[in-house]
Amino acid sequence: MLKAFSVQAAAAGLLAAVVGFASSFAVILRGLAAMGATQQQAASGLMAAAIAMGLGGVVLSLLRRQPISVAWSTPGAALLASTGGVAGGFSAAVGAFLVANALIVAAGLWRPLGRAVAAIPPALANAMLAGVLLGLCLAPVRAVAEMPMLALPVVLAWAFVARIKRLYAVPAAVLVALVLLIATSHGGGAAGSLWPVPVLPVPHFPLAALLGVALPLFIVTMASQNIPGIAVLHANGYRPAPGPLFWITGLFGLGAAPFGGPAVNLAAITAAMCAGEDAHSDPARRYWAATVAGLAYIGFGLAAGAVTAAAAASPPLLVEAVAGLALLGAFGGALMAAFHDPASREAAVICFLVTGSGVTFMGIGGAAWGLLAGGAMLALGRWRT
Repeated sequence: MLKAFSVQAAAAGLLAAVVGFASSFAVILRGLAAMGATQQQAASGLMAAAIAMGLGGVVLSLLRRQPISVAWSTPGAALLASTGGVAGGFSAAVGAFLVANALIVAAGLWRPLGRAVAAIPPALANAMLAGVLLGLCLAPVRAVAEMPMLALPVVLAWAFVARIKRLYAVPAAVLVALVLLIATSHGGGAAGSLWPVPVLPVPHFPLAALLGVALPLFIVTMASQNIPGIAVLHANGYRPAPGPLFWITGLFGLGAAPFGGPAVNLAAITAAMCAGEDAHSDPARRYWAATVAGLAYIGFGLAAGAVTAAAAASPPLLVEAVAGLALLGAFGGALMAAFHDPASREAAVICFLVTGSGVTFMGIGGAAWGLLAGGAMLALGRWRT
C-alpha cells in the first residue's frame, strides 16, 4: 500500500475534497435549516455527513484498492430545501434520514429493491430532480435583485472562473462571498461554538415525513448519485460489484443520520477526479486519491462549526445563491434528460411542475406528489397505447 502511494494521487484527492466540500456545503446547510435544524443541529449534521463520507471513502478505497469516492447527497439536500419543514420538526427529519439510509442498505442487500429503483423511468427521475433543484437555482437571480452589492460579485466570479475551469467556479464564488462578508462586517456576529458539538435529536417517524422526505430522498440519492457513481467507475475501467458499495455507504449514512446527516452515497463528479488519469497514470495506484480525499473530508467535518457559524452570519439569500450556483449544472443535465424522449415528455413536464411548485398536501411534499402525478400520466399514456 505504501509503495502505491504517490504525491500526484494525494494532490488529486486533496483537490477533489476541496472542490467537493466547498461546492456543496451551502446546499447541505440550506437543506438542514429548511428541515427546522438550529445552528448547532446544522453544524452537527454537516460534521456527521462529512466524517461519514470521509470514513466511507477511506474504508472502501483501501479495502477494494480502487478509487471509490464517497460523498453526501447534494441533490438530496436540495430536496430537503425545496420540501421545507415537516410535521414533527427536525426530529421527524432525522427519522426520515434514518429510513432513507436504511432503504439504501436494503437496496444493496436485496436486489429486487435495487432493480425497482433502477426501473423508475429516467425521464421521471430527472424531472423530479429538476423540480427539486428549481427553487435553489432561482436564488442567484433573486439575490442579485435584492442585494446586488453582495450577490453580483459572487455571480460574476462564478461566471468568469467557470469559463476557465468549471470545477473551480463554485469554490471561487464561495471565496468571494466570504471576502465580501468579512469586508462588510456580516461575519462579526456569528454565534455559537466554532467547534462542532454532536447533537442527537430524538427521531420521530410520522407517515408524512416518511412519504414526503424519506422516500424521495432515497430515490433521488440512488438515481442521481449512486447509479451515476457506478457509471463513473465503469468508465474509468473499474468494475466493483454495486450491491456492497450501496449497502456499505448506506451503513455510514445510518451512522451519520442520528446526528442530523441526511444521506451518504457514491460520488460522481469528484469520483471522476480521483478515478481518472489526472490522479495517476497507473490505474492500480489511483485509490490513494480517494483515500486522501476521505481523510480531507474528515478534517473538513471537524471544522463544521466554523463553517456553519460563517453561514449563519451571512444573509440567508446569499447562502441560497451560492447553493444555487453549485446546482446549475445538475439542473441543466436533469432538464435535458427529462425532456429528451417525446414519448414521456408530457409526463415529465407534469412531474417537474408539481415537484417545482413546492406544494404540500396531507403533509407530503411536492417531490412525492410530482413523481406520483408523472407516473400516473405515463401509465395512462401506455394504457391508451
